[in-house]
Amino acid sequence: MPPPARHPVDQVLPPARLGLLGLQHVLVMYTGCVTVPLVFGAAAKLDTSTIGLLINADLLVAGLVTLLQSLGVGRVLGVRLPVVAGATFTAVTPMILIAGEYGMQAVYGSMIAAGVFGLLVAVPFARAVRFFPPLVSGSVITVIGLSLIGVAAGLIAGLDPTAKDYAAPSHLALAGGIVLLIVVVSRFTSGFLSQLGVLLGLLGGTLVAVPMGLTDFSSVGDADWLGLASPFHFGAPHFPVAAVISMCVVMLVTFTESTADMLAVGEMTGRPLSRGDLARGLAGDGVSGVLAGVMNGFVDTVFAQNVGLVGMTKVRSRYVAAVAGGILVALGLVPKLGEVVASLPGPVVGAAGLVMFATVTAVGINTLRKVEFEGTNNLLIVAVSIGVGMLPVAAPTIYHAFPTWVQIIGGSAITSATLAAFLLNLLFNHPQRSATSAPDGKKGLDGMPLGQ
Repeated sequence: MPPPARHPVDQVLPPARLGLLGLQHVLVMYTGCVTVPLVFGAAAKLDTSTIGLLINADLLVAGLVTLLQSLGVGRVLGVRLPVVAGATFTAVTPMILIAGEYGMQAVYGSMIAAGVFGLLVAVPFARAVRFFPPLVSGSVITVIGLSLIGVAAGLIAGLDPTAKDYAAPSHLALAGGIVLLIVVVSRFTSGFLSQLGVLLGLLGGTLVAVPMGLTDFSSVGDADWLGLASPFHFGAPHFPVAAVISMCVVMLVTFTESTADMLAVGEMTGRPLSRGDLARGLAGDGVSGVLAGVMNGFVDTVFAQNVGLVGMTKVRSRYVAAVAGGILVALGLVPKLGEVVASLPGPVVGAAGLVMFATVTAVGINTLRKVEFEGTNNLLIVAVSIGVGMLPVAAPTIYHAFPTWVQIIGGSAITSATLAAFLLNLLFNHPQRSATSAPDGKKGLDGMPLGQ
């Protein structure tokens, strides 16, 4: 009797095809991954060399977590699906606030604490995922994108309104040209090439910025070709309570992102997730927090871009994602590459960031389309959650009269929006509506409704 055929998820493709498909996954997610350290480094006023270090650490951690998620570690870690992990934008705003109030040691200390928290709550969260339906996740994701648009504007115009070149017309024109290039690539190309619009925008914008005198790659020559950033580069980690709470909320939001993406990949590949599968995948996010805190990286989530690529190519082998993870690890060990990316001009990074952050907002709005508004209080929940979340964005000093811990938690648009959406959803929709099915009637996680 012949042995049973392997599930497509577990099939190992020929080496050449594995390599090309893995590289394709890296190209699709690379820009989104490195934009996080670029934006955070600029907002935290770090020098180019330090930002380059963060980029390398970011890629290294993303590669290691991708390997963990695709290959798994026993029956403890990893969802074992073709998913690629990368730095989440969710953590950017809280990290900027924590860096400004407590310093970089607190940024990475709170990240380690959030990673441990993630490991501890992965199983309970997998069982209680119904409390984070599209109503909550859509509201929060919308606020994430909106709250970061101001950061992109700061990169384009400059951070000092008194500077002579602040919001210079030439800088705005450069940023506008990059946005236009991204639109043109998306409109007039198809397939894989259309997904590289942001990357092509970065490259084209940098070429134009050279004759404008906006580039400075002098630090690249001093960087090593091979190297590994030392753990705890900024010193021994600190653990301020407010910073830890804020980053733990970030971890919960990251869980909601990854849950949606892992469920989608499970459906695409014909391997629906059990609660145990989901818990192991979420634990991978927790591991990313611990690894990133030690190695000066960033919390990772399952990248939606790569989920879309799985759907487009119909390639279901998790070993393709493992190859992508290996490539990311290799890139993370090349400091010179990190220096090159860190040296990109602010208007160029800001223009790419503007498109990506607005895309995050659009994803949130699309998520809210799954919510039932007729005959419910869900519109009020969305309105209050977004309003509370955007308060510190519109008025950054609104909580200045409160203790520091209130300023850190309340001053984070993401943290405050998450708390508001979660609590209001509990108030209005649970327990009486906790079993409401999704509009399309689909279920996941051993028959549990996906939420509304």
